Amino acid sequence: MESVSSAELTYYRLAPTVQARLLGTSVVGLALLVFAGTAVVIAARIDFAWLFVPLVVGIAAVIGFGWWLRNKAYVLRASAQGYKVAFVRGAGVREARWADIQEAVTTMPAGTPCLELRLKKGGATTIPVTILAVDREQFVRDLQVHLKATIKPLDTTAGPGEAS
Repeated sequence: MESVSSAELTYYRLAPTVQARLLGTSVVGLALLVFAGTAVVIAARIDFAWLFVPLVVGIAAVIGFGWWLRNKAYVLRASAQGYKVAFVRGAGVREARWADIQEAVTTMPAGTPCLELRLKKGGATTIPVTILAVDREQFVRDLQVHLKATIKPLDTTAGPGEAS
């Protein structure tokens, strides 16, 4: 399980496959940086040793980004009071208190299994469970602990167009 707990906070990290995809994109960015640096060195007719500057800076940036993805980046941060979502485009409401949640249901928008937290005052937070580095069932159990005081139990039965 890749949820990390510190005091009252629980962090649900990115799945390793998502981390690898993002890190791969940064390596492609490094290659483009070196390519651009090479073009500048050739066009300016300066010593090729200057290519080491963008190369070293780029490698350090990729290593730092990889460390940050592995150790600091999170999809969901849950506390006793509420939650905050990061790294999810189209998540909707990115943070709310547990008391503001009306219901929690599982959905399948665009064929991706998601947990949707619907808020009492309108709006919702959608969390794709495939990008979490935690077992789906464990994630549901963890959220049930937070939600048990504010709403009915998490609906894990799949209806038409929904999945558990």
